[in-house]
Amino acid sequence: MSLLKVIILAVVQGMAELLPVSSSAHVIVAEKLMGMDPAAPETTLLLVMLHTGTMVAVIVYFWRRWQRAFFRNMLDFKNFAIALILALVLTATVGGVITEGIEKALLRHQPHAWVEQLFDRLDLIASALAVVGVLILIAGLAERTPEPPALGSEMAPGQAMWIGAVQGLCIPFRGFSRSGATISTGILTGVGKPRAEDFSFALVVILTPAAIAREAWRLLESQHGHLDPQLMSGITASLLGALFAFLAGLLALKWLSRWLEEGRWYWFGIYCLVFAAAVAFLYRSGY
Repeated sequence: MSLLKVIILAVVQGMAELLPVSSSAHVIVAEKLMGMDPAAPETTLLLVMLHTGTMVAVIVYFWRRWQRAFFRNMLDFKNFAIALILALVLTATVGGVITEGIEKALLRHQPHAWVEQLFDRLDLIASALAVVGVLILIAGLAERTPEPPALGSEMAPGQAMWIGAVQGLCIPFRGFSRSGATISTGILTGVGKPRAEDFSFALVVILTPAAIAREAWRLLESQHGHLDPQLMSGITASLLGALFAFLAGLLALKWLSRWLEEGRWYWFGIYCLVFAAAVAFLYRSGY
């Protein structure tokens, strides 16, 4: 894999992972346009490293904000911990049931079936992008502005559960932006915009290691437990990709926060709808 392709994928992943536009959709489209195989072991290894880079970007960018929002005192931390646990339980329940149902039912005749094999299809990605685009658009048009900054961590259990349940829907469906869906759900349930953003990305720091572990397990399974020496030679390029994903992620987060604060959230919804149409066109064109 050339360094140019690695850098392009890293920038695409870093920007799209943290903007509400679906990184999986953008990465898969970029891979197909560059003639890459999304299921190839070297591509899976690269994606593991790129996810790591974006996770570090989230921690670096939000750390001080989380300290102000969730760790000012024991009460704030307690409220945050309860909301986090409720959201994660709903995420695991909804996402796990859907994933297991698809893998055990629709893919039951395929050996080593993973739900990602089904949702790499561009027609399904286009549909998911359209759905999340509509959700973001509705939330963006419904948000109340101007809004005073929210520094506290008070979040009703029901709000946290709705965010977690919608996040669970995002797990199996490529193209269904996690950040777009969770922040929009927070806004629609009455959570302040800054708080919805802080909470959404606190969740991603907990979920990303699990996603990385899942991708790593897929890689090991495809290699029958032993990594090919040629694959190991791509680690240096993957580390470079992680660095570019980290830098692109920081830029994306600054962009996201600014547009959210300025009431431009709905523009991401419009973009998702336009991109959904473009992906559908690529599917019709034989990609």
